[in-house]
Amino acid sequence: MELARRISKIEPSVTLAISALAKAMQQDGKDVCSFSTGEPDFDTPTHIKDAAKQALDRGITKYGAAAGEPLLRQAIATKLRRDNRLKYDPANILVTNGGKHSLYNLMVALINPGDEVIIPAPYWLSYPEMVRLADGTPVIVPTDSSTDYKITPAALDAAITPKTKLFVLNSPSNPSGVVYTPTELQALAKVIVDRDILVVSDEIYEKIIYDGVEQVSIGSFGEEIFNRTIISNGFAKAYAMTGWRIGYLAAPVALIQAASALQGHSTSNVCTFAQYGAIAALEGSQDCVENMRQAFALRRQAILERLQAIPGLSCAKPDGAFYIFVNIANTNLKSLDFCQQLLEQQQVATIPGLPFGADDHIRISYATDMVTIDKGMDRLDKFIRSRLQ
Repeated sequence: MELARRISKIEPSVTLAISALAKAMQQDGKDVCSFSTGEPDFDTPTHIKDAAKQALDRGITKYGAAAGEPLLRQAIATKLRRDNRLKYDPANILVTNGGKHSLYNLMVALINPGDEVIIPAPYWLSYPEMVRLADGTPVIVPTDSSTDYKITPAALDAAITPKTKLFVLNSPSNPSGVVYTPTELQALAKVIVDRDILVVSDEIYEKIIYDGVEQVSIGSFGEEIFNRTIISNGFAKAYAMTGWRIGYLAAPVALIQAASALQGHSTSNVCTFAQYGAIAALEGSQDCVENMRQAFALRRQAILERLQAIPGLSCAKPDGAFYIFVNIANTNLKSLDFCQQLLEQQQVATIPGLPFGADDHIRISYATDMVTIDKGMDRLDKFIRSRLQ
């Protein structure tokens, strides 16, 4: 059987593969400390689940509008105006099957063969794969610790060519946890406006920030940048709703109409009764979000202290999300080998930096309990010290 050539352009998700392997080892009775998954370990808040149950009881189980339930599109537009200073209307909103799906819809609806999409590295591993599936060309711009893993305005400007159509911005970032400051965003916005390209701002981790850091949307700095901004977001991270698969895209109406038509011929509408849980998430108390954020903050501090005491490793303090990007260059191991040996020898699951565009790093998720953090860091320390002897 000959498969479509577009499939040969992409690589399987390493994060999902390692998470699956760790779970399989656990099912075999092995005591695995997993730091691999990008998923809050909390249950979905009760008021959100109750809203979905009530929708079920009301018989909201039929086909819905491909672009999303009108009440949810209104709630998202209200949220974007209130929290992000972005003047969107419901017509500017598309409800998707998760945040990842919003980005895929965007790439397929926007990118033509040969269009270039600028992606700073390290990056979330699905960005370049989605660009390739849309027959576009990902242009990777490396960053490192000297710029706090952030792309500079000069580097962005230098990467833009006549073929550039889109710039991908992720703040807070997966995998590094960096958050761009308002000043940094304004400088990037100037380049975007001056060079007349588009930007998609992936803000899925916007609610998970620390130490008083301010999370600002790049589209909020004026009409010119707003007109060139596309927002991707969802409910998975802030509300512990990963399995609900509800995300959204906010963009000019023409793009939303195009992406909605694509969705209408691919997945149709998002699960109808689940969307009523999402409405409750936006319109209900946000105490649940703050409680989870505070728990993540404590875990971040605990795991940072442990990592900083392990010889041969270095890492920057993340300002957001629930990941730490650890430099393993001093171990003389590439990231895939490092993660495989760590899992086999110490039963600790981490994610290699290679698919994120940084083979001398690994990603550690602290979306797990303190017991696992303590035990896992003990094992990681043992693994590193055995290599340095």
